[in-house]
Amino acid sequence: MRTYKDKEELKAEISKGFEKYIAEFDSIPEALKDIRVAEVDRTPAENLAYQIGWTTLLLKWENDEKRGVEVKTPSELFRWNQLGDLYQWFTDTYSHSSLVELKDQLKGNVTSIQTMIDSMSEEELFQPHMRKWADDATKTAVWEVYKFIHVNTVAPFGTFRTKIRKWKKATL
Repeated sequence: MRTYKDKEELKAEISKGFEKYIAEFDSIPEALKDIRVAEVDRTPAENLAYQIGWTTLLLKWENDEKRGVEVKTPSELFRWNQLGDLYQWFTDTYSHSSLVELKDQLKGNVTSIQTMIDSMSEEELFQPHMRKWADDATKTAVWEVYKFIHVNTVAPFGTFRTKIRKWKKATL
């Protein structure tokens, strides 16, 4: 997994990946947001809903822990062995919105994640056992908070950018 020298490098990588990812949706007409193609497993709306879902959960984990609320990962409704159901919940919850609304919501989440990173010390971000939610989410591995941020922003922005480009090639 990618490592970062400090929080500024992490934030820069999130911004770079997000800008490339979100720009892919600029050329997709609203009327096509729910069109499914055989070559890609998600529609454009589902693609964005997935990103919104995970980034929303990431922010919720941190906010709940700060408020002293017991954090259930991945969520109160789903366990780690129910990710397919969680992904469907993301679709059902978010994909009905317009592409503009979805893009704005994801942009807001990314901005909030950047603010969250700013509020943390380098130690909180890059050292293990700094957040209970991070420890509880991985029963067998030790993951620092930055890894959760990476796998819910930088990594999927790249992977899902490829998927949306493939969708566009098949559709537009």
